[in-house]
Amino acid sequence: MGIYNVYFQGISFPRCLFLCFRKSMKNKVISSLIAGIVLVSLIGGMAGCGTSQRLRVATTTSLYDTGLWNYLEPMFEKQYNVELDIIYAGTGKALEYGKRGDVDVITVHSKARELQFIAEGYGVTRVPFAYNYFLIVGPKDDPAGIKGMSPEEAFKKLTETGSFVSRGDDSGTHSKEKAIWKAAGFDYEAVRKAGKQYIESGAGMSPTLLMAREKQAYTLSDMGAFLAYKGKLDLVPIVDKGDILLNVYSVIAVNPQKNPNAKIDMANNLISFLTSPKIQKLVGDYGVKEYGMRLFTPCARAEIK
Repeated sequence: MGIYNVYFQGISFPRCLFLCFRKSMKNKVISSLIAGIVLVSLIGGMAGCGTSQRLRVATTTSLYDTGLWNYLEPMFEKQYNVELDIIYAGTGKALEYGKRGDVDVITVHSKARELQFIAEGYGVTRVPFAYNYFLIVGPKDDPAGIKGMSPEEAFKKLTETGSFVSRGDDSGTHSKEKAIWKAAGFDYEAVRKAGKQYIESGAGMSPTLLMAREKQAYTLSDMGAFLAYKGKLDLVPIVDKGDILLNVYSVIAVNPQKNPNAKIDMANNLISFLTSPKIQKLVGDYGVKEYGMRLFTPCARAEIK
């Protein structure tokens, strides 16, 4: 007779053991078997109680692509006995995940949209934790001649000469690009339909930078992502000064009153973690050894202007 499994109250036994069990129903062996089953169940239950919970985080691509999350994730998981499920996407998509209740917390970089997210009741509080700056990067020989210009002047010049690659993906970087076009006096929809010199990648920062390199065009990039991919590019920063280029990263807990399944306590732990003195120092030091400069400047809970 071959050995195969049967089930008793959801517990699997080899058939031979089950037959022995059945024949022993009226003797003392049953007591030992039941005791063993109960013990196994209790051990399993105790093990389940020790399982760490999960926290779902939607993050902007620049925080992920630079490797910052890979650096911080194990520290947070160890400190709070939690598993982080990190989903990286453009700011628009991350905010959408928050609205749908697909995540518990978001880390993005588009202040106006973050404030709207909170005003609509989807987020609790906007907490800044780091910043850097956007750059207009392009070919080394700067064929459009925009070096030394303000971002607004540079964008205006690029409508006359040169090519520009936009992310076109509703990300925080894309939102900043549209803000610069507006500040320069242009209607964004008119710009994007103007001609071949304006190209939309519809993708994240890395493929957008690679497309700009391929086409010897200009693009807008956050400093962290540009430094992280600099080795794969022959693009250089052309315009790096201007108040409008400020890029602040914030963390927002999803509102449990809007999405009851949101893990607000653990989300608040993540906020406390990112703004703690120890982690703020690590954020400020991140990338310095490899790139010779900061990718991010810490700014725990401060409004940078």
